[in-house]
Amino acid sequence: MTLRTESLDATRFGTTARILHWLMAVLIVVMIFVGAAMVGYLGDYSLLLHIHKSVGLAILVLAVIRIGNRVLHKPPPQIDTLSRPERFVATGSEILMYTLFLVQPIVGWCLVSASGIPIQIVGGFRIPAIAPTDAGVYATLRTLHSVLAYVLLAAFVAHICAVLFHAMLLRDKLLRRMTFPVLRR
Repeated sequence: MTLRTESLDATRFGTTARILHWLMAVLIVVMIFVGAAMVGYLGDYSLLLHIHKSVGLAILVLAVIRIGNRVLHKPPPQIDTLSRPERFVATGSEILMYTLFLVQPIVGWCLVSASGIPIQIVGGFRIPAIAPTDAGVYATLRTLHSVLAYVLLAAFVAHICAVLFHAMLLRDKLLRRMTFPVLRR
């Protein structure tokens, strides 16, 4: 049994980029379910909110690391099967998602700060407030946070649909750029 070599594979993203991508994907899916449970008042709301804050902070930290990694390590070239308009859309959606990965948690942080409730995450750690306590600011940020959540959900679903289209219908190895080599006998 051998592990396919990827050290010279210029068609794949680097290992760090792939790990960060999949970690964030899992956290985004967790956030979708936790957010839906919060909106639907399903379960222990305070526990869900605690998880939501912790995962949101983790997404923010990973997004910063991911952007730093992207700046330091050039991504592989886009695949040849993408037309010029598709490349434009792919780049635009990527920029949108990276922006949302940063903005959404920061808006959430400001929202909780404006509520005046101390920000406590998993492990009992407290995070400093970054916005003044203000009911009007809180209301505005809550609406903005909700709108951004729906935009992120739409972008995430569109991303998954585009990847599935390429993987299942075009079979152009787009997904391979972000996956890990498999063991072969």
